[in-house]
Amino acid sequence: METPDFGIPEPLASRMSMAEQHEYLRTKMTRRRTLVSAGAVASGLLTGCAAADAAGRPARTATPTAPASATSAAPGAAVTPFGRHLSFGADPRTQMRISWQVPAAVKKPYVRLGARPDALGQRIGAELRHLHTPGVEGVRPDVEQYYVHAALEDLLPGTTYYYGVGHEGLDPADAGRRASVASFRTAPARPESFVFTAFGDQGVGDAAAAIDRQLLREKPAFHLHAGDICYANANGRGTTADGYDAGFWDQFFRQNEPVARSVPWMVTTGNHDMEAWYSPDGYGGHLARFSLPDSGFDPRQAPGVYSFVYGNVGVVALDANDVSYEIPANLGYSEGRQTAWLERTLRRLRASEDVDFVVVYFHHCAYSTSAHASDGGVRAAWLPLFAGARVDLVINGHNHVYERTDAIKDGAVGRRVPIGGSTDPSRDGTVYVTAGGGGRDPYGFPVGAKDSYEGQVHDAESLETFHWTRSRQPGAETVEWSRVRFRGFSYLSVEAEGGAAPRLRVSARTHTGQRIDRFEIRRGR
Repeated sequence: METPDFGIPEPLASRMSMAEQHEYLRTKMTRRRTLVSAGAVASGLLTGCAAADAAGRPARTATPTAPASATSAAPGAAVTPFGRHLSFGADPRTQMRISWQVPAAVKKPYVRLGARPDALGQRIGAELRHLHTPGVEGVRPDVEQYYVHAALEDLLPGTTYYYGVGHEGLDPADAGRRASVASFRTAPARPESFVFTAFGDQGVGDAAAAIDRQLLREKPAFHLHAGDICYANANGRGTTADGYDAGFWDQFFRQNEPVARSVPWMVTTGNHDMEAWYSPDGYGGHLARFSLPDSGFDPRQAPGVYSFVYGNVGVVALDANDVSYEIPANLGYSEGRQTAWLERTLRRLRASEDVDFVVVYFHHCAYSTSAHASDGGVRAAWLPLFAGARVDLVINGHNHVYERTDAIKDGAVGRRVPIGGSTDPSRDGTVYVTAGGGGRDPYGFPVGAKDSYEGQVHDAESLETFHWTRSRQPGAETVEWSRVRFRGFSYLSVEAEGGAAPRLRVSARTHTGQRIDRFEIRRGR
């Protein structure tokens, strides 16, 4: 792909951090124009996009949003909201964030809320965030995107609410808009059984949409997205030569709305989510599109880093770009603050009498044998903390496969966990799951490594693979912890139970609903 002469040459970009690229572009482009995005001044350019759908075919090309200013005169009644997606606030029992997109700027956006779909009496104001993506002369126009966010506070625990989104000139309570009313349910006041789902590496395409339909059948309390969200950034190296098409975000939010409008969609950041056009760390676009919990780590600094407690499960989201040896564009950007926050958060969760299980999710793999293999930066920074806090389950993406380890303790197998088996993390160690089959084209496994899943078990005594070192060179290793392997589209489903014998019943299914793995995590009292 040829980079326009007003970009950063690839040899130079590959040696620069995200912040250095942003400053280079900001300085060089100041004479051309000033770009406003997500409340920050930024600059950049597009280099085209060569993304593919889940079957490996070129993905549908998004029709760019027509340029419009933040004071667009488009009649409110003519602007239809789309792409609704929920997320929790810091306390899922009482806080919810409702987000959506509009194709043009609107005035006075808001949410109507009520106990019945025909009684949306409460009105909550919302914030409009304008994101500008510059075009490439002679190739494509500028893209203007408008994201709206409403913060709902002081909700009742364990309660179903109905809502509609609107703005001046469009009222969701009008009779003709009743079909657009959606609902959500807050977390219960006291722990009870529930299901949550997870995957990474989704993108836009037929397989991604098929998994969304499976999620609806699961009726999850929330969904965890382990990064590489929509692939607007085609190559994911964290450089301005990656190729970029902001219109893929429009497709993504439309695709996921049937699920995300009622299921909190809790995302974190992968390497394809670093977008140099908007901010020094590449997360300006993420801040415009999502509203995520503020749980002690400034979301303006790292929007993919937060925690929450639902029932008896503490959930921690991390940004692995901060510690990745493989793709170092953002390596060390938090200057250790994220890892210090993680240590405090794990300590707090383990000290809580209400939390039985701690689940951590992030993008780059701690343990995998597939194409990207394991990231030594993740291992060095975070695995000692996971071991110290006896983390129960770690969920990753990055590798477009399903792969599950045995329980790992001190870097080796602490307990073998076959399909249908069980483990106690306080004794055996932590199970790591690569759930990167969310919709993008699947990867494979090392030469000679057969898929091994429910109904097709092919255990291997050991596999030859590698991990990424600080020098960005692969370090060979022989591993015995790869217990389940499946190359295909899939997602994770976890049922949490409390009581005298708390447990997590973990299963994995394909985009057609076939179960490929199941095991239990138990904790003795």
